[in-house]
Amino acid sequence: MIDRRGALGLGAAAAVAATGKAVAAEEDPIAVVSTWDFGKAANAAALARFKAGGSPLDAVEAGARVPEADPDNHSVGLGGYPDRDGHVTCDAIIMDDAGGCGAVAAIEDVVHAITAARLVMEKTPHTMLVGEGATRFAHEQGLPKANLLTPAAEKAWREWLKTAKYQPVANIENALPSPPGSVRNHDTIGIMARARDGRMAAACTTSGMAFKMRGRVGDSPQAGCGLFIEKGVGAAASTGVGEEVIRIAGTARVVASMRAGMSPMAACREACEHIAHLRGDAIKGLQVGFLALSAAGEVGAFALMPGFTYAVTRHSGATEVSPSGSLFG
Repeated sequence: MIDRRGALGLGAAAAVAATGKAVAAEEDPIAVVSTWDFGKAANAAALARFKAGGSPLDAVEAGARVPEADPDNHSVGLGGYPDRDGHVTCDAIIMDDAGGCGAVAAIEDVVHAITAARLVMEKTPHTMLVGEGATRFAHEQGLPKANLLTPAAEKAWREWLKTAKYQPVANIENALPSPPGSVRNHDTIGIMARARDGRMAAACTTSGMAFKMRGRVGDSPQAGCGLFIEKGVGAAASTGVGEEVIRIAGTARVVASMRAGMSPMAACREACEHIAHLRGDAIKGLQVGFLALSAAGEVGAFALMPGFTYAVTRHSGATEVSPSGSLFG
């Protein structure tokens, strides 16, 4: 069972498998974890890739591609809200626990930024490509050119232009009746996978802050900020206002805390506490959340404010979406 304070681990007595039968947690370990409610669909795609014989890297790429291709999710990929000049730009990173790392930032005209990031990792001597160079590389590698600005996103942008005021709304991706990724969204999906043999990989992809300044890059594609992984320790992903995560190299901090002996939940909470201590009133009303998966298969999540949710899927297919703990509220 998931601890509603934000931690799930292999110490649980049992997990309910997709068949409805109780299965010992050790026999049915966690396979995939991801941020937000829409992570459930991403987890399903990742698990399907696992079951087809894919690696953890294959799994997180497959999972991240789900929201990237969803035109109704306005925070990731196709249908993402544009910058204030009307251009949809995307950021993504993919990592494994063997030191593999590839990222793209401010890439345009490519639906699957996460696949472009993996190509950077596997086909170049670099870890990140940005802007025009990233876009050109992706197209040269065979990723099709695509217009990411959908009619719905363009309509929202033109409406925003009437006031041209930017104000992030915490947890807007889960607000009802609005769909995930609604107006002023500033979010992403972070996804982490663990094979039965303990191998791990992680990915993060986003179209960034809606109506951001052109050229803005947040935490998502930066190793140690939006995502980090270390062999034998675990992985962490961040969500929310990326500028606040960057200030503390948030996911590197979470993983370092786990290396020092903290549980994933305690490590996520410590990072939130550090942001609050550092920034004080400057973070009032802003959301930042962290999600972590240890090498042993334990999950933890914590956020500044209530409302951050995360999805956990076991190798059996059993999935649950839960709220994290929070520092305020």
